[in-house]
Amino acid sequence: MASRVVQQPVAQQIVELVRELGLRPGDGMPTELELIERLGVSRNTVREAIRELRAWGIVDIRHGHGTFVASPSLQALAPSLVFRTLVAGPDGLLALRNLARVREMLETSAVVELVGVLSDDDRAHLTDLAEEIGDPKLSADADRRFHRALYSHLDNPLIGQLVDVFWDAYHEAHDQLADVSPYGHDSVEAHRAIIRAVVDGDAGIAQEAMRAHFQGIYARLDASTSKLTTASA
Repeated sequence: MASRVVQQPVAQQIVELVRELGLRPGDGMPTELELIERLGVSRNTVREAIRELRAWGIVDIRHGHGTFVASPSLQALAPSLVFRTLVAGPDGLLALRNLARVREMLETSAVVELVGVLSDDDRAHLTDLAEEIGDPKLSADADRRFHRALYSHLDNPLIGQLVDVFWDAYHEAHDQLADVSPYGHDSVEAHRAIIRAVVDGDAGIAQEAMRAHFQGIYARLDASTSKLTTASA
């Protein structure tokens, strides 16, 4: 009996083709006609595969210009994380807390790598961002830029990208689920403490400062849970 040949999904075949051709981020993809001829599939099949690759963040479609290999990014994860949180129903705030918990685990480990790395200019920039977190109109943007700037000094760009993804997912879901601000009166000092510990070169205190920062986040989530429970009673 002849063995069956299992063919790869077309999207995966296109990924393999990108590798074979040595294409890099920003390079143009083969045209739709070229893909049809190379892969021996229909136009609709190619289009569906390209849609999948776009959803995965592997290709960019620029209308009027064509399809290009996308720059490496983990942002395609964010919508799925938000969706999982929003459809958790009564457990939505618990799911939101789980997003924050992943960030805490990631950042508590990563902050150790920053000890002794920041310059005086870095410290000044981060301090300015920490102060902006105290302004309700600027707090969310300043917080995102704070964490992005902090991890931009690491050799591994995946850490910063993961922090970005979980930050975005948490705040988008928080806006729809929680009834309290994600920032409190202690937010500015929490970020200052992180800067001090990193600059002073104490890895243990840096981790403690990061954990304390997330304890403030959990406390505000608990307050939101309490309000929702009271409202539904």
